[in-house]
Amino acid sequence: MVKLTLIARVTDGLPLAEGLDDGRDVPDSDYYKQQVKALFKNLSRGQNEASRMSIETGPYIFHYIIEGRVCYLTMCDRAYPKKLAFQYLEDLKNEFERVYLNQIETAARPYAFIKFDTFIQKTKKLYQDTRTQRNIAKLNDELYEVHQIMTRNVQEVLGVGEKLDQVSQMSSRLTSESRIYADKAKDLNRQALIRKWAPVAVVLGVVFLLFWVRNKFW
Repeated sequence: MVKLTLIARVTDGLPLAEGLDDGRDVPDSDYYKQQVKALFKNLSRGQNEASRMSIETGPYIFHYIIEGRVCYLTMCDRAYPKKLAFQYLEDLKNEFERVYLNQIETAARPYAFIKFDTFIQKTKKLYQDTRTQRNIAKLNDELYEVHQIMTRNVQEVLGVGEKLDQVSQMSSRLTSESRIYADKAKDLNRQALIRKWAPVAVVLGVVFLLFWVRNKFW
């Protein structure tokens, strides 16, 4: 059974639409939505670039497709047929592109196309019961194949992003420390020059003063 549906722009992870009544029967639905947001963040950094993927998380599984720099994602029970899940996403993609294609890149606020929820709910109802004649026909459709779609674990997928974050933070820290070191090195060089030439400057100052006094009073 379809539990959650979210649509986001891949370039920056901006959520564009969501099933508004999704997750009501899912314990810890906020926890899974956080995982989805983390996944969108990873995708916006160019990770997990497969255009279709399934990701196991607890008793559920995320399925997503990426088309036209938009990610269409749903979370289903593990027992829900993979083939139906991806056909559901295909239906959402086709309608979303038909209605909003020219507005996707210019969307500036989260959930700019929240009205798409109406289509999400209508389509979800068609896919909920896997025993209907319509869905059985889709399951038997040999032209639509999903065996090649990779399945991974959510810790494996999101862990890649966490490691890259750590590397990025370490790189930023090293850059900051190198700047501090460079500033300190400049200060030390300046102080060394002062110590080296200060006596010379004092001697020259005394000589100049004596020369001035001699010329003025003698």
